[in-house]
Amino acid sequence: MCHPSWGRARAAAQRLSDLARLRRVRDRIDREYAQPLNVAALARDVNMSAGHLSRQFRLAYGQSPYAYLMTRRIERAATLLRRGEHSVTEVCFAVGCSSLGTFSTRFTELVGMPPSAYRCRATSAAAKSPPWMAERVTRPVRNQEALVTELQLA
Repeated sequence: MCHPSWGRARAAAQRLSDLARLRRVRDRIDREYAQPLNVAALARDVNMSAGHLSRQFRLAYGQSPYAYLMTRRIERAATLLRRGEHSVTEVCFAVGCSSLGTFSTRFTELVGMPPSAYRCRATSAAAKSPPWMAERVTRPVRNQEALVTELQLA
């Protein structure tokens, strides 16, 4: 019969292994956010099932892999929109979204205003403030925890 501590040690080793694989998934999402990514392909690459990956990712990072991917895409889109060099449609496709409607809906959920309004306000606000401040004030926050207001951008 095995010693009880062996089971705990094995569980701890498995948890560390899972965390390393989750970091690889998160890093891949950060690197390849503009590519078509799905949970099944991400899970296959780290030898996990899609369900296990989703559950463990949520436990480790507080959101599903898809939500994390969309947050990265919206953060990058916000940066591109602040520059004012591209249209909303161009930015949508540049960050890896295939539907302008879905992009606009997610952008509005995370940032608190539609991408076209954000582009107009951010470009005028960016002209009045240093870039580091504009980036900090306009960074998306999940679940509308901190909506961007005109006072923050002005």
